Amino acid sequence: MKTTKKFQLAESEIPRQWYNIVADLPNQPRPLLNPQTREPLKPQEMEGLFAKELVAQEFSAQRWIDIPDEIVQLYKIYRPTPLVRARKLEKALDTPAKIYFKNESVSPVGSHKLNTAIAQAYYNSKQGIMRLTTETGAGQWGSAMSVACGYFGIELVVFMVKQSYEQKPYRKIVINTYGGKVHASPSSLTNYGRSVLESDPGCRGSLGMAISEAVEMAVTTPDTRYSLGSVLNHVLLHQTIIGLEAEKQMEMTGDYPDKVIACFGGGSNFSGISFPFLRHKLTGGRSVELIAAEPAACPKLTRGVLEYDFGDTAGMTPLIPMYTLGHDFQPEQIHAAGLRYHGGGQIVSQLKLDGFVNSCAIEQQETFAAGRLFAKTEGIIPAPESCHAIAATIREALKAKEAGRSEVLLFNLSGHGLLDMAAYESGCPDSIL
Repeated sequence: MKTTKKFQLAESEIPRQWYNIVADLPNQPRPLLNPQTREPLKPQEMEGLFAKELVAQEFSAQRWIDIPDEIVQLYKIYRPTPLVRARKLEKALDTPAKIYFKNESVSPVGSHKLNTAIAQAYYNSKQGIMRLTTETGAGQWGSAMSVACGYFGIELVVFMVKQSYEQKPYRKIVINTYGGKVHASPSSLTNYGRSVLESDPGCRGSLGMAISEAVEMAVTTPDTRYSLGSVLNHVLLHQTIIGLEAEKQMEMTGDYPDKVIACFGGGSNFSGISFPFLRHKLTGGRSVELIAAEPAACPKLTRGVLEYDFGDTAGMTPLIPMYTLGHDFQPEQIHAAGLRYHGGGQIVSQLKLDGFVNSCAIEQQETFAAGRLFAKTEGIIPAPESCHAIAATIREALKAKEAGRSEVLLFNLSGHGLLDMAAYESGCPDSIL
């Protein structure tokens, strides 16, 4: 019997440039707007919130952006990550489809988030910024920023969605162990947090609320900047190292993906795996379908409205043209806390509008059944977020079986679920078949 096979690049083959898809978009997204003036946002207006070089990347239309050597050296701690042929999953599904996954769970924090965390900490450090604030949903982003800030001696304050803070105690321990200071959001540390608690003392929080608190603390504390784990262009840019590696690895297999699939919260891991492959379609006409797998509890691409909306609940961020459920949307407290974000981001939303991105909304029980099957067949317990990508991949593999056609499916395993065992214990079904 054929077994699971890994396709691994040499350390010397780590990409030395990130890919900026803005250079190849057939239709440019509408601009970000200043929340006060409602005029197109100017780069200098973001420099009080983000490091200058990150702002330059946010507004850049340059196709390839060099990765500084200091970042490459830190990437080498865990990159290149493996591409894996999931033969045992294929066998369990009895599908003619070939299933590959990019395993981002091998990073020190167990997820893809470190790819941009290292870059953001580096650029802030180069500017002399030694204090950052951020938010985190399930804790992966807070963990990644804590590690990255430790590399550069930067102080970090993390606002963690209260539901996750209490539901996932080991995540906050990880953040603290790496040196970050983590607080449940909404908190009493900010004006916004106090206002929420005054009106709703039992509020369980949301990513939008946590962002509001982190932004408020950043702009009201001297010599402090903010870092974001998804949504914005510079974040998606850094994550393209995933797909750029996967391109080379797919060449090693002799296959090319018909469909590229990833879970979708704000778009970081989805864009990271898919944009380099979409490049071939935009510039050379090579066919590929992109599928964003969302939770049914927070389906912004699938059921949201394309309009200008704030990236946070309090309305402190720039207005973003995106598919959104509304910045005050309160999703169900599902286990995949990293996907509980109300909006889809500027670039992905434009690609969705133009027909380059498809999306599906999946119920929590189906995602955990898929995660259990993946664990049994491939030996990796996936994060609740990644279970959405696996469930969508299984759907496509079973469609291929029903149609009797061979397809090549590539999905991003954005992280492992070893700190999410309570979610797996909560009674989700054992079988998806």
